[in-house]
Amino acid sequence: MSEEMKTKITKVPAKGRFLIARPFLRDPNFWRSVVLLTEHNDEGSVGFVLNRPIEYKINDLIEDFPTFDAPVYLGGPVGTDTLHFLHRIPELCDDPDREIAPGLFWGTSFEELREGVESGLITPPDVRLFVGYSGWGPYQLEGELKMKSWYISKSSPNLTFSDTPRGLWREVLRSMGDRFRIISHYPEDPSLN
Repeated sequence: MSEEMKTKITKVPAKGRFLIARPFLRDPNFWRSVVLLTEHNDEGSVGFVLNRPIEYKINDLIEDFPTFDAPVYLGGPVGTDTLHFLHRIPELCDDPDREIAPGLFWGTSFEELREGVESGLITPPDVRLFVGYSGWGPYQLEGELKMKSWYISKSSPNLTFSDTPRGLWREVLRSMGDRFRIISHYPEDPSLN
């Protein structure tokens, strides 16, 4: 395994890291999901599922928003009446706490997003929109890790903004090296193998 691959794999959850559902995690909210953690501290964890696109556009969800052909994702089972976004445009972020990982930001202002879309500064490939989010209470995620529900790796802006979200689970596992490449081929229903 190359040094680059070795550095991607970690056992410690942190802001800016991916949680990758292990093949046996059967919770329908997280089955074969890739979650980007945007917060992780003693108060709990927050993140967004990156590979669950839904059949909406932002124009369906925000009245009078300019036409913007960016897909919307189901970020998780919590707060499905809320809308969130990630982006990779440093000019939109003046709060250093909103930088999740180098070049990756958690947006706070839909008004700024609107202005960026109207000015042409923001294009669909630079934004990920989410209905809802994934949340864990204090030490809940650590409990799931002890139960071996998740793998953890460092994130990548390219994978975060992948244009093939339905294949992201396999793509992230393959990027983690040989052992995980084998796991990426695990059948969806092992009884049919």
